[in-house]
Amino acid sequence: MSASELVAFVCCDLGAIVRGRSLPASELAGHVEHGVGWVPANHALTPIGTLAEPNPFGSTGDLRLLPDLDTHVRVQAIAGEGSETATLEFVLCDMAETDGSPWECCPRTFLRRALEDLRAQTGLRVLASFEHEFQLLSDAPAALAFSLEAQRRAEPFPSQVVAALREAGVAPERFMAEYAAHQFEIPVSPAEGVAAADRAVALREVVREVARQGGVRATFAPLLDPAQAGNGVHIHVSLLDEDGRAALYDEERAACLSELGASFAAGVLAHADALSAICAPSPVSATRLSPHRWSAGAACLGLRNRETLLRIPPLVASLGEQASQMRLEYRGADATANPYLALGSIVRAGLQGVRDELAAPPVLERDPAQLDEAEADRFGVGGLPSSLPDALAALERDETARAWMTPLMYDAYVAVKHAETAAADGEELHELCRRYGEIY
Repeated sequence: MSASELVAFVCCDLGAIVRGRSLPASELAGHVEHGVGWVPANHALTPIGTLAEPNPFGSTGDLRLLPDLDTHVRVQAIAGEGSETATLEFVLCDMAETDGSPWECCPRTFLRRALEDLRAQTGLRVLASFEHEFQLLSDAPAALAFSLEAQRRAEPFPSQVVAALREAGVAPERFMAEYAAHQFEIPVSPAEGVAAADRAVALREVVREVARQGGVRATFAPLLDPAQAGNGVHIHVSLLDEDGRAALYDEERAACLSELGASFAAGVLAHADALSAICAPSPVSATRLSPHRWSAGAACLGLRNRETLLRIPPLVASLGEQASQMRLEYRGADATANPYLALGSIVRAGLQGVRDELAAPPVLERDPAQLDEAEADRFGVGGLPSSLPDALAALERDETARAWMTPLMYDAYVAVKHAETAAADGEELHELCRRYGEIY
């Protein structure tokens, strides 16, 4: 008997775990309109495998996973001698009520509404891309950081994963060996709005699948070894006006950042602590976000500075028009964050800064370690929450950020995160890193 190919109807939950239900791929067309059944309490499942208790859903209610065919991914199994691995096929879904209306706790809906509000109030659209760092789990000695040798030792994985990501429509730009042991990074091309976060979800699943088919495991855990650099997710954000012109660029201003762009950046920084609860939301995330870990050791805006929470990347003359290159890079996220919640919250924070006409933040162009005490305080060196409980407390204090979610979604989110916090209490950092390395 030949096996039936399956297509999974999936969603990315509050803990950034992709969950869903599968059906024969031949029946996909018949389920486009009404999707498949889902349960609200599934949104209270934690990444550690438990159900958050208490949670706002209980045992009641029903939902539908409604597929978005624009997100349909189908990646052929890697050919290999004796291989029986099935094709990877899935469709990303909106979580909806049984009448088809949006469910208030759906992360894709959360991002979509943030983008709609930004456009309604400013006329701006968002182009974004996610750069993921990850590691292949291996006991073999690691090659030198950033070396060609590190990439070649990993073959055929690099070539296979780039091909698979192209097949999936994720549009990878480069494959790079990184700083930590067996660590790599894959930037992808920018996409508009929700599609950018869709690509982030798809990339993680395709990378894991190609690694699995090759007999290894890939992990996106924020910190695999406390003594090494961790795995971040750099979120690049560009803004376009109604005519498609770049809204972040002004060559007459400091760092070429427009007045609107400066207010947007100031809004993100004003809510930096609360954002950490959404963008770096695991018990091991905060350790990575400390000085000299190639992450975000200073909660400020930097020009070509990889120690700052927000970074303005370089404008390269040979690449053409500089305005279209202008973007803000948020460096404080990792793969324990739901991409829709992360991007939507950054958009909300930036929009608030534009609404409030916040003044341009100072731009740090030096290593934070070179600053004296007064300067370090001004630029927020080491200023991000030092733990998940601290980040959740900051989110609770920040009434503006708390209101980005509906009360039901907020209660569900903090229930999941408090459950993770309780499970991590008393655990040594090495053990937590090992556990989250297995989960992500």
